[in-house]
Amino acid sequence: MPDLRPIFHIVGLLLTGLAVLMLVPAAADLMTDNPDWFVFWVASVVTGFCGVALILSNRRPNMALNIKQAFVLTTVTWVALALFAALPFRFANDSLSFTGSVFEAASGLTTTGATVLTGLDAMPPGILLWRGLLQLVGGLGIIVMAIAILPFLGVGGMQLLRTESSDRMDKVMPRARQITIATARLYGLLAVVCGFGYWFGGMAPFDAAIHAMTTISSGGFSTSDSSIAHWPSTIVVWNAIVFMVLAGLPFTLYLKALKGSWRELVFDDQVCLFAGIVAVASGVIAIWLYATGRYDAGAAITQALFNVISIITTTGFATTDYNLWGSMPLVVFALLLSVGGCTGSTAGGIKMLRFVVLWEMARCYVRQLVTPRGVFQQRFNGVPIAPDVVTSVMAFIGIYFATLVVVALVLSALGLDTLTSFSAAAACLGNVGPGLGEIVGPAGHYRSLHPAAIWVLSAAMIMGRLELFTVLVMCTRHFWRS
Repeated sequence: MPDLRPIFHIVGLLLTGLAVLMLVPAAADLMTDNPDWFVFWVASVVTGFCGVALILSNRRPNMALNIKQAFVLTTVTWVALALFAALPFRFANDSLSFTGSVFEAASGLTTTGATVLTGLDAMPPGILLWRGLLQLVGGLGIIVMAIAILPFLGVGGMQLLRTESSDRMDKVMPRARQITIATARLYGLLAVVCGFGYWFGGMAPFDAAIHAMTTISSGGFSTSDSSIAHWPSTIVVWNAIVFMVLAGLPFTLYLKALKGSWRELVFDDQVCLFAGIVAVASGVIAIWLYATGRYDAGAAITQALFNVISIITTTGFATTDYNLWGSMPLVVFALLLSVGGCTGSTAGGIKMLRFVVLWEMARCYVRQLVTPRGVFQQRFNGVPIAPDVVTSVMAFIGIYFATLVVVALVLSALGLDTLTSFSAAAACLGNVGPGLGEIVGPAGHYRSLHPAAIWVLSAAMIMGRLELFTVLVMCTRHFWRS
């Protein structure tokens, strides 16, 4: 049984930070005379009290974490933050059920963007701002987790990004602190520039700020039920395209590029594969849209590129209801729902890193068939890939699709049709947000789903964001043995 005191101490620190964050939407509602300010204030007090209590009751001289504690910390942190972040949604004037509140909070923190809220255009500023802030801080947490923590846990091939190891992970927390500071500066700068781009394109300052938060975090929450389609501006659309792409690429490579290593960003295997998939998928859909007479050439390219990038980066914005485009684009979108962006970005999904490893494995296997006595080395960015990484990647992809099927079957058992079941499962497990079909598609929402389905999808969002094995390993008896 791992010592839980360091875990509770860190969770307490994070809850205290969440409590401070709740004061921002409280101030927004107070300035607009909306009574929800009191809800945010009370939620802040409750969250802060629990956070401080955990800090004070779990202090100890040695706060170093071992591998087991890191697994527990990663899972407990996201669950605890989602539960406390749900308080404003539960008790605001337009209150949701407890089930819906947890779903909305989990969707925000995991930057999924699936929602049970409707009537966003008339929502008070506090709730809209809270949704944006959850995705903003969630996105930053995702980057830090992917760069500083998951490589040390060796989850699903993430050890490929590990640069140094420690059995007790005594270097993880200092490394996480350094990465958080460097990444937060870049992350904040990109969000500010993105916000100015939206404002220049015609959005009101408040809308621009919220959309900047949810774009750079690959979140997809909007201040309008129509999403980006509410602003018929070419500048808004292309601003979103640019920053969705930036959010879907590895942030570590940006930090290296700022130090002069631009080649590592441009020629990175993940980035090249990402660009190739976007180009092919967008080209195929653009040709379809033009050939079927739905758009002229320019509009077809823009619409195809925007929605392909939105799905592959798991942002979830929409400029139109692409369910109306016909069967071929829907097949492409269905395939993209589980792909995801690059490892080290804010995107979800399986991610490009694993597809690069999968491609290398297939390439070497085919060459081995042609030349049985040949020796072929699988490589990532020119570096040999260890056999345990290949095994981890294969196991992850297998478990990923097995989990997707299980979630989809549960949703089907709860009365949803096949398209809705599988697309909702893929959209939540991959942290995309909107799925396919009338119910959970870009023009729909998750509010009408059975409460049990909402809980299943909430769990899927968190499991998908935590790379599955981080949660599943805690379900084994061996993990809890001393």
